[in-house]
Amino acid sequence: MIASRTMLRLGAVALAPLALIACGDGSDDEAVAEPTPTATVAAPRTLIAADYDEAMLGARIEGPQGTEVEAPLMAEGREIGSIVSFVACPRETATCDPAAMPEGTVYTYVHQVTLAAEEATDETASAADDGASGESYATLFRTTRRATGFNGSIGYAREQAETALGDGEAIGVTSDEGQLIWRVISGEGWSPGATITFWWQSTLPPEGPSEAWELETGGMTATATAPFPPAEMPVE
Repeated sequence: MIASRTMLRLGAVALAPLALIACGDGSDDEAVAEPTPTATVAAPRTLIAADYDEAMLGARIEGPQGTEVEAPLMAEGREIGSIVSFVACPRETATCDPAAMPEGTVYTYVHQVTLAAEEATDETASAADDGASGESYATLFRTTRRATGFNGSIGYAREQAETALGDGEAIGVTSDEGQLIWRVISGEGWSPGATITFWWQSTLPPEGPSEAWELETGGMTATATAPFPPAEMPVE
């Protein structure tokens, strides 16, 4: 009996350190600090550019300036081009009145951009022409804010690009944080006086002409006024 008690006491003494180790002081159980999340910067998304086809267009929206909005493209105090824009309802639409159109109607925004008819210089050279200065300039047409209601359909007139740039596939189209960009990526440079038609679609009608467009060429940037949908999507 005495031997049994002695064995029990020895067992308790042996287990005590193990209990202390198991319980610990809590220092080893502290939660590991979670890494601080880093914001992910969305990369520009390449879009598939379709050819411009007038057969997809119906009646045009008529605003205070009529069915077309015309504006000069001014940079550094001179006109480097011009833009003519309009917005059309789907084909077979006789009258394009956004107030009478059903929700979800797709509107086609069309922008005809013409480079100034002047002799090419270092200032008006395109990205494909380095010019005497040895600098290479980007040539692009873009929105300056998010294209609300954009449904993914976008493109340009390939036949016009062939005439203006020497290559019908010379324009790449991307979306950068919702802004649409048509960029000249090849070809012989935009010929002075030549016109290229750019188009895209939105499920929102235009809010009105807005300075939400830019033309960049020859190291200069011109702000363009053209139809644009509201800055925010409507609340349902």
